[in-house]
Amino acid sequence: ALLRRHSVDPEARRRGNASNQRSLDGCEATHNHLYLFRDSRESRSGSVRNLFGSNEPICDRLDFEELEENENLIYVKFFKFYRCYDLIPISAKLVVFDTQLLVKKAFYALVSNGVRAAPLWDSSRQEFVSMLTITDFINILRTYYKSSLAKIEELEEQKLEAWRNVLKEKSRPLISIDPDACLFEAIKTLVHNKIHRLPVIDPETGNVIYILTHKRILKFLFLYYYDLPTPSYLNKSIKELKIGTYENIAVTMMNTPLIQALQQFIERRVSALPVVDEKGRVIDIYAKFDVINLAAEKTYGNLDMPIKKALEHRDQYFEGVIKCTLNETLHQVLEKIVQAEVHRIVVVDEKDLVVGMISLSDILSFLALKPLSLDRESAETNTLLEESGEEIAAEMKISKEDNESNEENGSSEDDDREESTEK
Repeated sequence: ALLRRHSVDPEARRRGNASNQRSLDGCEATHNHLYLFRDSRESRSGSVRNLFGSNEPICDRLDFEELEENENLIYVKFFKFYRCYDLIPISAKLVVFDTQLLVKKAFYALVSNGVRAAPLWDSSRQEFVSMLTITDFINILRTYYKSSLAKIEELEEQKLEAWRNVLKEKSRPLISIDPDACLFEAIKTLVHNKIHRLPVIDPETGNVIYILTHKRILKFLFLYYYDLPTPSYLNKSIKELKIGTYENIAVTMMNTPLIQALQQFIERRVSALPVVDEKGRVIDIYAKFDVINLAAEKTYGNLDMPIKKALEHRDQYFEGVIKCTLNETLHQVLEKIVQAEVHRIVVVDEKDLVVGMISLSDILSFLALKPLSLDRESAETNTLLEESGEEIAAEMKISKEDNESNEENGSSEDDDREESTEK
């Protein structure tokens, strides 16, 4: 079923189709999936650059003197200025699945449309219930590993609803965001919930109108990147800024069985594994997205195949591993990632040995959240400090109550010490 939106009027577009029912109700039961096309980028409050009644670009309206006083807030202000709705491109395709769709058809649709995830619509509940992702596919492969091929083939003929029941313990409720929420809130939601895709849901219609990702947010920033003031930290090395992960990096080798790589994806919570040679030098990369090709070619029956063989099923041209060194500046790293349109960059030393990984989440967290101490690391530290503070306060309260009790009973300070020692 196809739904095309041609309306230039924001209110008409937000209503989707003219009926009072939600867009997904118009899907034919035999297909159980929907393609949404957007043909207008007008924001509810006007054009992208007219949010506050001004046609001037954001860089012409920012207080440069204020920014110079605290340059760390440049990108914070940028992401707080723009709304999720402003990021939606002129033409965007959204694939939506009904939970009654067959598993096999769902993953074929992901492959054929070149998307990594799709919202799941539950017709009985009349709401979106979760996202179907490649992680789900990996979890299923791990669950049925060592089972007979017949059992896996039987599973792919089941509906997504049944598959969700199998993954019930691993699934999480749908996390979404309002179109009018700022990009800063979107970044915070993505980072704090450790997710890669954030559905933008219209609160009035309940329709998913777009899927936000780290990559799309960073790409949007780069539309204005060279017009905005340049913070001095952009010219500092990633080593100085301490951006990325540099301990216990998950890697794999060409002769490693595929099932081990799948285990690493889930257990280590990573989206890509640098492929290294016997000396530890990076020679390729195997990402979660590459796993979906197993579904397209029905080669998931042999999960003991080596990574080298699995890489041969990659259906897109591979330009090579995008790498950087610890001495490269944040500006250089940003340009490399955006130009290559990748989701992470491998940090190597002078011998091409893997020393770290920098993800888009790391970068956006540094640009938008760290200046306000809202990055995940700061949040976890603050939580620990709060817990420690509560424990200290509780101990002080108990100590005070004990002292008052001892005074009432005529206990001496020496008695308290002896009691404490006995305990």
